[in-house]
This record gives sequence, structure tokens and C-alpha cells, in this order.
Amino acid sequence: MRAIFILAFASMMLLSDQTSAQSSSVGPGELSLSIEVESADDRAPFTREMVLLTIRGQYRRHITRETLEQPDFDGFSWAQLGPDNWTEKRINGKNYKIFERRMAIYPNQSGRLTIGEFTHRLTLTDESDDWFEHEVTSQPVTIEVVPAPEISDWWFPVLSLKVSDEWSNAPARLKAGEGVLRVVRLEALGVTPEMIPPMPDLSSPSALIFPHPEKRLVELTPAGPITYAFWRWTIRPTNNTSAIVEPFSFSYYDTTHRMHQTVSISAQRVAYSEHAGDADIAPDRPKEPVRLPAWPEALAAVVVLLGTIGSVVWGRSLTLRPSMPVVSWLDPVAMRLRIAAWREDVKGVRRAATAMMARDGEVHHAHRQEVLASLDAKIFGASRDRLKLRDFVREFLGSATKDRSSS
Repeated sequence: MRAIFILAFASMMLLSDQTSAQSSSVGPGELSLSIEVESADDRAPFTREMVLLTIRGQYRRHITRETLEQPDFDGFSWAQLGPDNWTEKRINGKNYKIFERRMAIYPNQSGRLTIGEFTHRLTLTDESDDWFEHEVTSQPVTIEVVPAPEISDWWFPVLSLKVSDEWSNAPARLKAGEGVLRVVRLEALGVTPEMIPPMPDLSSPSALIFPHPEKRLVELTPAGPITYAFWRWTIRPTNNTSAIVEPFSFSYYDTTHRMHQTVSISAQRVAYSEHAGDADIAPDRPKEPVRLPAWPEALAAVVVLLGTIGSVVWGRSLTLRPSMPVVSWLDPVAMRLRIAAWREDVKGVRRAATAMMARDGEVHHAHRQEVLASLDAKIFGASRDRLKLRDFVREFLGSATKDRSSS
């Protein structure tokens, strides 16, 4: 009997809710819209510091359609942090539909700034199941904004910041002619991409530094936008040994702890390994002598046989020098180098050239290093002149002739 009474009472309450929900008149407390301002503490925000807003609506009526109109945000920049969220909640024994929109706003000036009213245009249902329009408006909110501190560096207020310094391979153990990619990654919570400091200029007295275009991405979260910035440089020593990339730093303002912080990136040595031609760090160099394809090998055997016969006829002995280089036109790596130059493939040319230097070790190393450095200066330099890759290949492969003539 008690269970039947409880069920009947619940049915009456549900019917009462449905009856009040289906009406052409809106009662007090059925529809409300407000703006909630969130801040880390009670202190007034600085200019360009993130201020979080939650626009919240509490509705006891059945809503067919809705559109939220926001103010002009005079004096602010803003970003909506994802799509609107609808949930149901029971408040004081009554069911409500809860609407929420999260936003991040950034004051562009100091003083008393007003966040204008939001208007929620709702389509409701009356007793006859007909639709009618109704507007719910929030009250404007005023906040006090203080000027940003006077600093000589970039003003960078951030809720939290993570910085990493990564290298594509060990910078102090490069192969001959090889460069290394350096990536400094920033992860900043509470800022939009344009607020990130500009990418710094790396400097080194003895390294060639090529800056890549900066990349910035943003992820919208309920806690605020997270901006990812990637600063990238390709670095290569201009001499045959090593170079020092000088340190750099930048500052930011920690809005969580209300204090200035500095990020320092230390100096880094970039160097060729002392055994850059060895097989343990240069996998492109084969452990055994380079073998020619089948038909060139047969041709070489014929040449050696004819040379031996000639030496017997003329009374001379033929001695093959252990350091004799592979004949250029029969060398598969040299063939790759020529094909890449013919195709105007700059990456292919550098890859084949560095592979040949790693394979041959110290043989012709000095001259080839000089020729490759000249090419890199044209690739990574400010000049926009057309690269003459065939001339580079001719000079690079001609280094063998120059080195033999000088020895």
C-alpha cells in the first residue's frame, strides 16, 4: 500500500512538472541566465591575462530551439572553449536543464571594463503544443584590469608553461657532413598562438644555422586554450671539428604564482665524431670493400688481366694501391649522386654526398668537406640564386683527382 502511495505521489509531481512546463506564460525562476567570472585569486587581472567565463542557464521548460547571442566584447579578445554543454540536474527537488558555455577573454586595456549582456533566444512550447519565442538575458559584469608591468622583454602571461629542448640525433657525434635538427617545444596553458614570443635567433661563431618556419597549434580545453609552439633549426659545423651554439633565454609571467620567471636554454656543442668514418657510427659505410655489379666486375677483371700481360711484355710489375678509389662511373653511390643532380633533388644530392664521405672515411675528406660546405652555404644562406647541382657533383667527384695529384 505504501509503495502504491509513493508511486501515485511521484506521478502527480511529474504531471505537475509537465503541466507547468507546457504553458504560454513563463513563471519566475523557470528560466535564468548568468555570467560567472573565474580567476586564480581575488587580484585584478593584468592586460592580456586570461580570464575564464562560464555562461550558465537554468531552465525548467521544454526547449525546442535555442540560440545564444553574445556581446561585442569591447576592450577584450576572446575564444570559445569548445561546444556548448547541456546537462540535467535536480535542484531543490526540481529538474532543471543546465546550459553552459566556457569562454576565455583577454583584456586589451586597463581600467574598469564591462562584459555586456548575453541573450538566449529560446523556442518554448505552450499548452496547445504550439511554439513561441522567449528571450532570457544575463546581467552585465564589470571587472577591474590593471596595466601590465613595464618590462623590456615580451609580455607573456601564462597559467602554466612547459619547455623541452630536443635534438634529432646526438649533436656531439655527427657523421661527416651531417647536420642536426634542434626543436624547442613550448606548451603554454592560458594563451592563444599570437601571444607566444617570437622565435629567437640562434647564433654561433662556427656553425651554419638554418631556421625553419615556426609552427604553432592550439587546443581548446575547459581550463583554457593550450598553445603548442615549435622552434626548429638545422645546425652544422662549418669546420671539420665542432661548433658551439650559444645559449638564449626568454621570460614569462606565471599567473598562478603571480611572479616573473625566466627560461634559459643552455649552450650546446655540435661536433663531428673523431671517428666519423668508422662503421660503428657511420652505418652507411660497408664493413667489406665495395663490390661492383656483375658486368663491371668482369670488365675490371679483363682490364687487370690485360694490364698484367702488358706488364710482362714490357717488363714491369703492376701493383694495385689499397687506397685506390672506386672508378667514378662504376661507383653506385656516385651514380646516385649524378641522378639526384640531374633531377634537381637537393636532399638526394646531400644524402649521396654524405654517404660517400662516410664510406670513404679520410680519403679526400678535406676537399669534399670544403665543397659540401660551399653547397650548404648556398642552400641555407639568404641567397636565392639557382643551385647548380651538376657543377657541385663535378667538383665533388673531381676531389679524388685533385687529392691524387697533390699527393
